[in-house]
Amino acid sequence: MTPPTPDHNGTTASLDERVTGALVGAAVGDALGGPVEGYSPEQILERHGGRVHGVVGPWNGDDWRTARPLAPYHKGDGHVTDDTLMTHALIRVYGTVRDHLDAHAVAEHLVPDLITHPRWIPELEAEALLLQRIFLAEKWLVARIHYGHVDPREAGTGNIVNCGAAMYMAPVGLVNAANPAAAYAEALDVAGAHQSSYGREAAGVLAAAVAAACVPGATPESVVAAALSLAKDGTRAAIEAVCEVASGHSDFESALVPLRAAVAPYDTVGPDYRAPSLGARRPSRLHAIEELPVALGMLLVSGGDFRHAVLGAVNYGRDCDSIATMAGALAGALGSPVPEDWAKTVAEASRLDLWEPAATLTRVAREVFELDVRRRRAHEDAFAAIGGAECSG
Repeated sequence: MTPPTPDHNGTTASLDERVTGALVGAAVGDALGGPVEGYSPEQILERHGGRVHGVVGPWNGDDWRTARPLAPYHKGDGHVTDDTLMTHALIRVYGTVRDHLDAHAVAEHLVPDLITHPRWIPELEAEALLLQRIFLAEKWLVARIHYGHVDPREAGTGNIVNCGAAMYMAPVGLVNAANPAAAYAEALDVAGAHQSSYGREAAGVLAAAVAAACVPGATPESVVAAALSLAKDGTRAAIEAVCEVASGHSDFESALVPLRAAVAPYDTVGPDYRAPSLGARRPSRLHAIEELPVALGMLLVSGGDFRHAVLGAVNYGRDCDSIATMAGALAGALGSPVPEDWAKTVAEASRLDLWEPAATLTRVAREVFELDVRRRRAHEDAFAAIGGAECSG
Protein backbone atom coordinates (compact mmCIF):
# COMPACT_ATOMS: atom_id res chain seq x y z
CA MET A 1 0.00 0.00 0.00
CA THR A 2 2.83 2.37 -0.81
CA PRO A 3 1.48 5.45 -2.61
CA PRO A 4 2.97 6.57 -5.92
CA THR A 5 5.00 9.76 -6.07
CA PRO A 6 2.58 12.61 -6.83
CA ASP A 7 3.04 15.08 -9.66
CA HIS A 8 3.23 18.50 -8.04
CA ASN A 9 2.29 20.24 -11.30
CA GLY A 10 -1.43 19.81 -11.68
CA THR A 11 -1.41 21.02 -15.28
CA THR A 12 0.71 18.04 -16.37
CA ALA A 13 -0.63 15.36 -14.04
CA SER A 14 -1.40 12.13 -15.88
CA LEU A 15 -4.68 10.22 -15.81
CA ASP A 16 -3.17 7.75 -13.33
CA GLU A 17 -2.12 10.57 -11.00
CA ARG A 18 -5.46 12.36 -11.23
CA VAL A 19 -7.50 9.22 -10.57
CA THR A 20 -5.24 8.26 -7.67
CA GLY A 21 -5.27 11.79 -6.27
CA ALA A 22 -9.05 12.01 -6.48
CA LEU A 23 -9.81 8.64 -4.90
CA VAL A 24 -7.11 8.62 -2.23
CA GLY A 25 -7.88 12.28 -1.60
CA ALA A 26 -11.58 11.55 -1.15
CA ALA A 27 -10.83 8.78 1.35
CA VAL A 28 -8.47 11.00 3.32
CA GLY A 29 -11.04 13.80 3.45
CA ASP A 30 -13.66 11.32 4.58
CA ALA A 31 -11.46 10.00 7.40
CA LEU A 32 -10.48 13.47 8.62
CA GLY A 33 -14.07 14.68 8.62
CA GLY A 34 -15.66 11.62 10.24
CA PRO A 35 -14.87 12.34 13.91
CA VAL A 36 -16.26 15.90 13.79
CA GLU A 37 -19.28 15.20 11.61
CA GLY A 38 -22.48 16.76 12.87
CA TYR A 39 -20.90 19.52 14.96
CA SER A 40 -20.51 23.25 14.37
CA PRO A 41 -17.22 25.08 13.79
CA GLU A 42 -17.55 26.51 17.29
CA GLN A 43 -18.06 23.08 18.87
CA ILE A 44 -15.10 21.68 16.94
CA LEU A 45 -12.94 24.58 18.08
CA GLU A 46 -13.90 24.02 21.73
CA ARG A 47 -13.58 20.21 21.62
CA HIS A 48 -10.12 20.21 20.03
CA GLY A 49 -8.72 23.40 21.53
CA GLY A 50 -8.32 24.84 18.04
CA ARG A 51 -8.98 23.82 14.47
CA VAL A 52 -8.50 20.24 13.28
CA HIS A 53 -5.26 19.99 11.29
CA GLY A 54 -5.08 16.25 10.64
CA VAL A 55 -6.25 12.88 11.91
CA VAL A 56 -7.97 13.11 15.31
CA GLY A 57 -9.60 10.65 17.68
CA PRO A 58 -13.30 10.03 18.35
CA TRP A 59 -15.36 12.93 19.63
CA ASN A 60 -16.15 11.04 22.83
CA GLY A 61 -12.71 9.52 23.29
CA ASP A 62 -12.66 5.98 24.66
CA ASP A 63 -16.43 6.07 25.15
CA TRP A 64 -17.09 5.86 21.42
CA ARG A 65 -18.63 2.37 21.70
CA THR A 66 -21.57 3.60 23.79
CA ALA A 67 -21.72 7.39 23.45
CA ARG A 68 -24.66 8.70 21.49
CA PRO A 69 -25.39 9.68 18.79
CA LEU A 70 -22.44 7.93 17.11
CA ALA A 71 -22.28 4.56 18.87
CA PRO A 72 -21.33 1.91 17.87
CA TYR A 73 -19.17 3.46 15.16
CA HIS A 74 -15.47 4.17 15.77
CA LYS A 75 -15.37 7.46 13.88
CA GLY A 76 -11.89 8.93 14.08
CA ASP A 77 -8.31 7.71 14.37
CA GLY A 78 -8.09 7.62 10.57
CA HIS A 79 -11.12 5.42 9.88
CA VAL A 80 -12.98 6.03 6.62
CA THR A 81 -16.79 6.08 6.67
CA ASP A 82 -19.54 4.91 4.33
CA ASP A 83 -18.57 7.59 1.78
CA THR A 84 -15.39 5.69 0.95
CA LEU A 85 -16.95 2.25 1.31
CA MET A 86 -19.65 3.15 -1.22
CA THR A 87 -17.08 4.72 -3.54
CA HIS A 88 -15.05 1.51 -3.53
CA ALA A 89 -18.22 -0.51 -4.10
CA LEU A 90 -19.03 1.55 -7.20
CA ILE A 91 -15.48 1.02 -8.46
CA ARG A 92 -15.99 -2.73 -8.08
CA VAL A 93 -19.03 -2.40 -10.33
CA TYR A 94 -16.94 -0.59 -12.93
CA GLY A 95 -14.34 -3.33 -12.60
CA THR A 96 -16.99 -5.92 -13.41
CA VAL A 97 -18.89 -4.11 -16.19
CA ARG A 98 -15.84 -2.39 -17.73
CA ASP A 99 -18.04 0.12 -19.53
CA HIS A 100 -20.32 3.04 -18.72
CA LEU A 101 -22.86 2.35 -15.97
CA ASP A 102 -26.56 3.03 -15.61
CA ALA A 103 -29.25 2.45 -13.02
CA HIS A 104 -29.60 -1.18 -14.09
CA ALA A 105 -25.92 -1.78 -13.35
CA VAL A 106 -26.63 -0.53 -9.83
CA ALA A 107 -29.41 -3.11 -9.51
CA GLU A 108 -27.41 -5.95 -11.03
CA HIS A 109 -24.09 -5.35 -9.32
CA LEU A 110 -24.02 -2.66 -6.61
CA VAL A 111 -27.05 -3.86 -4.66
CA PRO A 112 -25.79 -7.48 -4.48
CA ASP A 113 -22.42 -6.13 -3.32
CA LEU A 114 -24.16 -4.44 -0.40
CA ILE A 115 -25.95 -7.56 0.81
CA THR A 116 -23.83 -10.52 -0.23
CA HIS A 117 -20.13 -10.03 0.46
CA PRO A 118 -18.79 -9.37 3.98
CA ARG A 119 -16.06 -6.73 3.92
CA TRP A 120 -13.87 -5.01 6.48
CA ILE A 121 -15.77 -2.08 8.02
CA PRO A 122 -13.25 0.21 9.77
CA GLU A 123 -15.80 1.94 11.98
CA LEU A 124 -17.12 -1.42 13.22
CA GLU A 125 -13.64 -2.92 13.48
CA ALA A 126 -15.07 -6.11 12.03
CA GLU A 127 -16.08 -7.81 8.83
CA ALA A 128 -19.72 -7.26 8.02
CA LEU A 129 -22.08 -6.74 5.13
CA LEU A 130 -21.81 -3.20 3.85
CA LEU A 131 -25.58 -2.99 4.34
CA GLN A 132 -24.95 -3.06 8.09
CA ARG A 133 -22.92 0.16 7.94
CA ILE A 134 -24.65 2.37 5.40
CA PHE A 135 -27.25 4.99 6.32
CA LEU A 136 -31.02 4.64 5.77
CA ALA A 137 -30.86 6.59 2.51
CA GLU A 138 -28.44 3.97 1.14
CA LYS A 139 -30.37 1.04 2.59
CA TRP A 140 -33.18 2.37 0.40
CA LEU A 141 -31.34 0.88 -2.59
CA VAL A 142 -31.76 -2.60 -1.15
CA ALA A 143 -35.34 -2.14 0.03
CA ARG A 144 -36.56 -0.69 -3.26
CA ILE A 145 -34.56 -2.69 -5.76
CA HIS A 146 -33.84 -6.07 -4.15
CA TYR A 147 -37.06 -6.46 -2.17
CA GLY A 148 -39.44 -4.12 -3.98
CA HIS A 149 -38.32 -4.94 -7.54
CA VAL A 150 -38.79 -1.30 -8.52
CA ASP A 151 -37.52 -0.19 -11.94
CA PRO A 152 -33.95 0.90 -11.07
CA ARG A 153 -34.33 4.07 -13.11
CA GLU A 154 -37.08 5.21 -10.77
CA ALA A 155 -36.05 3.57 -7.51
CA GLY A 156 -34.64 6.79 -6.03
CA THR A 157 -38.04 8.46 -6.01
CA GLY A 158 -39.40 8.81 -2.48
CA ASN A 159 -36.04 8.44 -0.74
CA ILE A 160 -34.64 10.92 1.76
CA VAL A 161 -33.15 13.64 -0.46
CA ASN A 162 -29.57 14.02 0.70
CA CYS A 163 -25.97 13.71 -0.47
CA GLY A 164 -26.02 9.90 -0.32
CA ALA A 165 -25.55 9.45 -4.07
CA ALA A 166 -23.25 12.44 -4.61
CA MET A 167 -20.82 11.28 -1.94
CA TYR A 168 -19.67 8.27 -3.98
CA MET A 169 -20.03 9.63 -7.53
CA ALA A 170 -16.41 10.71 -8.12
CA PRO A 171 -15.63 7.46 -10.03
CA VAL A 172 -18.17 8.44 -12.67
CA GLY A 173 -16.34 11.71 -13.21
CA LEU A 174 -13.02 9.89 -13.48
CA VAL A 175 -14.26 7.33 -16.03
CA ASN A 176 -15.43 10.35 -18.03
CA ALA A 177 -12.28 12.35 -17.29
CA ALA A 178 -12.15 15.69 -19.16
CA ASN A 179 -15.76 15.26 -20.39
CA PRO A 180 -18.02 16.95 -17.83
CA ALA A 181 -21.22 16.67 -19.89
CA ALA A 182 -20.81 12.92 -20.27
CA ALA A 183 -20.02 12.53 -16.58
CA TYR A 184 -23.13 14.52 -15.66
CA ALA A 185 -25.40 12.39 -17.86
CA GLU A 186 -23.98 9.08 -16.65
CA ALA A 187 -24.13 10.07 -12.98
CA LEU A 188 -27.76 11.17 -13.29
CA ASP A 189 -28.59 7.73 -14.71
CA VAL A 190 -26.63 5.86 -12.03
CA ALA A 191 -28.01 8.03 -9.23
CA GLY A 192 -31.60 7.54 -10.39
CA ALA A 193 -31.53 4.21 -8.59
CA HIS A 194 -30.73 5.95 -5.32
CA GLN A 195 -31.89 9.55 -5.27
CA SER A 196 -34.31 12.03 -6.81
CA SER A 197 -34.62 15.80 -7.06
CA TYR A 198 -31.64 17.84 -5.90
CA GLY A 199 -29.96 14.77 -4.39
CA ARG A 200 -29.76 13.21 -7.84
CA GLU A 201 -28.79 16.53 -9.40
CA ALA A 202 -25.90 16.92 -6.98
CA ALA A 203 -24.58 13.51 -7.98
CA GLY A 204 -24.53 14.59 -11.61
CA VAL A 205 -22.86 17.92 -10.88
CA LEU A 206 -20.21 16.40 -8.60
CA ALA A 207 -19.27 13.89 -11.29
CA ALA A 208 -19.11 16.69 -13.85
CA ALA A 209 -16.90 18.78 -11.58
CA VAL A 210 -14.48 15.87 -11.08
CA ALA A 211 -14.34 15.32 -14.84
CA ALA A 212 -13.70 19.03 -15.36
CA ALA A 213 -10.86 18.94 -12.83
CA CYS A 214 -9.12 16.39 -15.07
CA VAL A 215 -8.88 18.80 -18.02
CA PRO A 216 -5.24 19.86 -18.53
CA GLY A 217 -4.75 23.31 -17.06
CA ALA A 218 -7.98 23.14 -15.05
CA THR A 219 -8.33 25.53 -12.14
CA PRO A 220 -10.84 25.79 -9.29
CA GLU A 221 -12.54 28.53 -11.29
CA SER A 222 -12.85 26.38 -14.42
CA VAL A 223 -14.21 23.50 -12.36
CA VAL A 224 -16.90 25.74 -10.87
CA ALA A 225 -17.70 27.15 -14.32
CA ALA A 226 -18.18 23.63 -15.68
CA ALA A 227 -20.42 22.73 -12.74
CA LEU A 228 -22.55 25.84 -13.28
CA SER A 229 -22.87 25.17 -17.01
CA LEU A 230 -24.66 21.90 -16.23
CA ALA A 231 -26.33 22.41 -12.83
CA LYS A 232 -30.06 23.08 -12.69
CA ASP A 233 -32.51 24.84 -10.41
CA GLY A 234 -31.64 25.21 -6.72
CA THR A 235 -28.36 23.36 -7.10
CA ARG A 236 -27.13 25.90 -9.60
CA ALA A 237 -28.34 28.83 -7.49
CA ALA A 238 -26.67 27.43 -4.36
CA ILE A 239 -23.34 26.90 -6.12
CA GLU A 240 -23.49 30.44 -7.51
CA ALA A 241 -24.25 31.95 -4.13
CA VAL A 242 -21.59 30.00 -2.23
CA CYS A 243 -18.86 30.42 -4.83
CA GLU A 244 -19.49 34.16 -5.13
CA VAL A 245 -18.82 34.45 -1.40
CA ALA A 246 -15.89 32.02 -1.54
CA SER A 247 -14.15 34.09 -4.21
CA GLY A 248 -13.64 36.81 -1.61
CA HIS A 249 -11.70 34.57 0.80
CA SER A 250 -8.28 32.95 0.69
CA ASP A 251 -8.32 31.35 4.14
CA PHE A 252 -10.88 28.83 5.35
CA GLU A 253 -11.09 30.31 8.84
CA SER A 254 -12.61 33.55 7.58
CA ALA A 255 -14.84 31.65 5.14
CA LEU A 256 -16.54 29.23 7.56
CA VAL A 257 -19.40 31.48 8.67
CA PRO A 258 -19.94 33.30 5.34
CA LEU A 259 -20.14 30.04 3.36
CA ARG A 260 -22.73 28.64 5.76
CA ALA A 261 -24.76 31.85 5.48
CA ALA A 262 -24.60 31.68 1.69
CA VAL A 263 -25.85 28.10 1.45
CA ALA A 264 -28.44 28.35 4.26
CA PRO A 265 -31.33 29.59 2.06
CA TYR A 266 -31.00 26.48 -0.14
CA ASP A 267 -30.37 23.93 2.62
CA THR A 268 -33.51 22.22 3.96
CA VAL A 269 -31.86 20.67 7.05
CA GLY A 270 -31.78 23.93 8.99
CA PRO A 271 -29.42 25.39 11.59
CA ASP A 272 -29.43 22.38 13.92
CA TYR A 273 -27.85 19.59 11.90
CA ARG A 274 -28.92 16.86 14.31
CA ALA A 275 -32.53 18.10 14.52
CA PRO A 276 -33.62 18.72 10.92
CA SER A 277 -36.66 20.85 10.17
CA LEU A 278 -39.97 19.25 9.16
CA GLY A 279 -39.29 20.32 5.59
CA ALA A 280 -35.89 18.68 5.50
CA ARG A 281 -34.74 16.39 2.72
CA ARG A 282 -37.88 16.63 0.64
CA PRO A 283 -37.88 17.01 -3.15
CA SER A 284 -37.74 20.59 -4.40
CA ARG A 285 -36.62 22.53 -7.44
CA LEU A 286 -35.64 25.44 -5.21
CA HIS A 287 -33.26 23.73 -2.81
CA ALA A 288 -29.91 21.95 -2.83
CA ILE A 289 -27.84 19.68 -0.65
CA GLU A 290 -25.37 21.65 1.44
CA GLU A 291 -22.30 19.51 0.83
CA LEU A 292 -21.56 20.07 -2.87
CA PRO A 293 -21.73 23.90 -2.95
CA VAL A 294 -19.58 24.13 0.19
CA ALA A 295 -17.01 21.68 -1.24
CA LEU A 296 -16.76 23.78 -4.40
CA GLY A 297 -16.53 26.90 -2.25
CA MET A 298 -13.65 25.44 -0.25
CA LEU A 299 -11.92 24.48 -3.50
CA LEU A 300 -12.03 28.16 -4.48
CA VAL A 301 -10.95 29.40 -1.06
CA SER A 302 -7.96 27.06 -1.11
CA GLY A 303 -6.90 27.89 -4.65
CA GLY A 304 -7.07 24.17 -5.34
CA ASP A 305 -4.58 23.19 -2.62
CA PHE A 306 -5.57 19.78 -1.26
CA ARG A 307 -4.60 20.31 2.36
CA HIS A 308 -6.29 23.71 2.62
CA ALA A 309 -9.49 22.59 0.84
CA VAL A 310 -9.91 19.47 2.97
CA LEU A 311 -9.16 21.16 6.27
CA GLY A 312 -11.63 23.91 5.39
CA ALA A 313 -14.28 21.27 4.71
CA VAL A 314 -13.48 19.36 7.92
CA ASN A 315 -13.63 22.43 10.14
CA TYR A 316 -16.88 23.58 8.53
CA GLY A 317 -18.57 20.83 10.53
CA ARG A 318 -22.10 19.59 9.89
CA ASP A 319 -21.86 16.84 7.21
CA CYS A 320 -18.15 17.48 6.94
CA ASP A 321 -17.02 13.95 6.11
CA SER A 322 -18.98 14.15 2.87
CA ILE A 323 -17.94 17.75 2.21
CA ALA A 324 -14.29 16.78 2.71
CA THR A 325 -14.76 13.67 0.56
CA MET A 326 -15.95 15.88 -2.31
CA ALA A 327 -13.35 18.59 -1.75
CA GLY A 328 -10.62 15.94 -1.57
CA ALA A 329 -11.76 14.32 -4.80
CA LEU A 330 -11.83 17.66 -6.62
CA ALA A 331 -8.44 18.89 -5.38
CA GLY A 332 -6.88 15.49 -6.03
CA ALA A 333 -8.26 15.39 -9.58
CA LEU A 334 -6.77 18.84 -10.17
CA GLY A 335 -3.36 17.35 -9.37
CA SER A 336 -2.79 18.80 -5.92
CA PRO A 337 -0.83 16.17 -3.99
CA VAL A 338 -2.45 14.33 -1.11
CA PRO A 339 -0.17 14.53 1.98
CA GLU A 340 1.59 11.19 2.09
CA ASP A 341 1.48 10.94 5.89
CA TRP A 342 -2.28 11.41 5.91
CA ALA A 343 -2.81 8.82 3.19
CA LYS A 344 -0.61 6.22 4.90
CA THR A 345 -2.25 6.81 8.28
CA VAL A 346 -5.77 6.45 6.86
CA ALA A 347 -4.88 3.33 4.87
CA GLU A 348 -3.24 1.64 7.83
CA ALA A 349 -5.92 2.65 10.34
CA SER A 350 -8.74 1.63 8.01
CA ARG A 351 -6.94 -1.56 6.96
CA LEU A 352 -7.77 -0.74 3.34
CA ASP A 353 -5.63 -0.48 0.22
CA LEU A 354 -6.52 3.00 -0.98
CA TRP A 355 -4.41 2.71 -4.15
CA GLU A 356 -5.72 -0.53 -5.67
CA PRO A 357 -9.20 0.88 -6.43
CA ALA A 358 -7.52 3.81 -8.19
CA ALA A 359 -5.41 1.44 -10.31
CA THR A 360 -8.53 -0.54 -11.21
CA LEU A 361 -10.51 2.53 -12.17
CA THR A 362 -7.66 3.95 -14.25
CA ARG A 363 -7.56 0.76 -16.31
CA VAL A 364 -11.34 0.85 -16.72
CA ALA A 365 -11.28 4.52 -17.76
CA ARG A 366 -8.80 3.75 -20.54
CA GLU A 367 -10.83 0.75 -21.72
CA VAL A 368 -14.05 2.75 -21.75
CA PHE A 369 -12.39 5.57 -23.68
CA GLU A 370 -11.24 3.10 -26.34
CA LEU A 371 -14.77 1.68 -26.55
CA ASP A 372 -16.18 5.19 -26.89
CA VAL A 373 -13.77 6.00 -29.73
CA ARG A 374 -14.78 2.85 -31.63
CA ARG A 375 -18.47 3.54 -31.06
CA ARG A 376 -18.07 7.15 -32.17
CA ARG A 377 -16.23 6.19 -35.32
CA ALA A 378 -18.82 3.54 -36.16
CA HIS A 379 -21.51 6.18 -35.78
CA GLU A 380 -19.60 8.62 -37.97
CA ASP A 381 -19.23 5.99 -40.68
CA ALA A 382 -22.90 5.02 -40.51
CA PHE A 383 -24.06 8.64 -40.54
CA ALA A 384 -21.87 9.39 -43.55
CA ALA A 385 -23.13 6.29 -45.37
CA ILE A 386 -26.71 7.54 -45.25
CA GLY A 387 -25.67 10.93 -46.57
CA GLY A 388 -25.71 12.71 -43.26
CA ALA A 389 -22.19 14.07 -43.52
CA GLU A 390 -21.35 16.66 -46.15
CA CYS A 391 -18.01 16.20 -47.89
CA SER A 392 -15.74 19.23 -47.96
CA GLY A 393 -13.33 20.10 -50.75
